[in-house]
Amino acid sequence: MDTAWLSEDEEQGWRAFRRLLTALPARLGRDLARDSGLSPADYEVLSTLSEKLNRRWALKDLAAKMEWSRSRLSHHAARMQGRGLIDKEPDPQDARGCILHLTDDGFMVLEEAARHHVVSVRSRFLDHLSSDELAVLRKLSTRIADLPD
Repeated sequence: MDTAWLSEDEEQGWRAFRRLLTALPARLGRDLARDSGLSPADYEVLSTLSEKLNRRWALKDLAAKMEWSRSRLSHHAARMQGRGLIDKEPDPQDARGCILHLTDDGFMVLEEAARHHVVSVRSRFLDHLSSDELAVLRKLSTRIADLPD
C-alpha cells in the first residue's frame, strides 16, 4: 500500500488541530467542574435532555448521539440518577432499554452550570474568532462531523 504522507503544511495543520482537541475540552472541563461540579459528560447528558420534549430521551438514542455505547451511558446515567439529576423509566418501545428523564433538580443544576459554561466558552473560544472565522469553522465542522463512518 502506498502511503500519502502529510505535507509540512498538512502536518502542522493537523498537529495544531489535535492540540486544540486536547487543550480546549480539558480547559472547558476544568472550568465546568470548578464552577458547577459537573463533568463534561454530565453536562452533555443534561443539556441534551433539556432540549427534548418533556426532557425525556431513550437511552439508546442518546447513546447514539453522544457516540457512546449503551452500556457506558447506562452506567453514567446510574451515577447521575444517584445524584438526583436524572431518572430512568421503562422504554415502552424497547423492553431492554429505558428512557432517561431530566429531573427538576437536574434542570436547576443545568441552568446554573450553563451560566458559567457560556462564560467559559466565550472566553476560551468564541472571543478569539471573528464572525467570518466562526462561519467557516461551523461550515467545516458540520461537513466533517456529518461524514459517514
